[in-house]
Amino acid sequence: MTEKTVLNDTHRALGARMVDFGGWDMPISYGSQIEEHHAVRRDAGMFDVSHMTVVDLHGARVRPFLRHLAANNVDKLKVQGKALYTCMLNERGGVIDDLIVYFLGDEFFRLVVNAATRAKDLAWIAQQAKAFGVEVKERPDFAMIAVQGPNARAKVIGLLHEVDRARIEKLGRFAAAAAQGPHGAPLFIARTGYTGEDGFEIIVPQEQAVTLWNELAGAGVAPCGLGARDTLRLEAGMNLYGQDMDEDVSPWEAGLAWTIALDEGRDFIGREALQAQKAAGVTRTMVGLVLDEKGVLRHGQKVLTDGGEGEILSGSFAPTLNKAVAFARIPAGACGQVRVDIRGREVPVRVVKFPFVRDGKPCEGI
Repeated sequence: MTEKTVLNDTHRALGARMVDFGGWDMPISYGSQIEEHHAVRRDAGMFDVSHMTVVDLHGARVRPFLRHLAANNVDKLKVQGKALYTCMLNERGGVIDDLIVYFLGDEFFRLVVNAATRAKDLAWIAQQAKAFGVEVKERPDFAMIAVQGPNARAKVIGLLHEVDRARIEKLGRFAAAAAQGPHGAPLFIARTGYTGEDGFEIIVPQEQAVTLWNELAGAGVAPCGLGARDTLRLEAGMNLYGQDMDEDVSPWEAGLAWTIALDEGRDFIGREALQAQKAAGVTRTMVGLVLDEKGVLRHGQKVLTDGGEGEILSGSFAPTLNKAVAFARIPAGACGQVRVDIRGREVPVRVVKFPFVRDGKPCEGI
């Protein structure tokens, strides 16, 4: 049975093209995926991300629990409302999921985890939480709308109660705070996102989600589907779980070394495996590829290097760049002239550092 968000009827009324995404009936686009992509890069667009799972953790030992659960160190979160991006690993150092942790109180943290991994994430978190006496509470009563783009924050702030506007205007990146939205809706506003643009991810009670979506549309925020979300996050160098990483890929191999905190005295799940892999030398690495000639880079295509074969993970036409880009996992070491097998033809590509786009503009050398 396909699940639906509270905004499903709203998407259909707007003429959205709907697809199955991890068991959810979600909008891929409302017309032109390219136009939606450009709306986010140039102005402001919004995405229904209510399929994401919000999990609240309560307990006296919730911080020690998260020190054990997450590869990044939650002790970095010292100020209430601050957020941290991290991976949750298995004992082999493979990625169970990537998620955001919010520090909301000494005995209260909030997680936002991926939709497709919801069941296994909840089971894993609950299993690990038992030893720490932490209460794990899923919040299906919430919907979530991401508003992204250079004008996104201003458009959201304009809809808030006037007493909250200055405070939310000052909200730092990767931080969250409560505010009152249209018609008194209690909002949890986080300055986070998955597009490479500034903006907010807003958690709202389900019964007020449609009103908030309509108010945002009235403020000139363009509805955008998962198609544009995918090209935006790829340009911004952001991983997609299940495509760029999974339980058989470590953060070292997924370009996520920056999310690993090997701080002294913290025994997190997967640490031993990560240290062993680092000591032995990581054999696979994730790189960015740019195709300068016409053609499309797609998931699963074979990548040929001097050090052996690799494969395309995420690949797509990048509207901001007007060319195809991709993430690929290839053997570590010198790669020489790299080619991609496109329908039996070896096409040369350039290996580059990602992100491909930052602040709406191509990065140097792309």
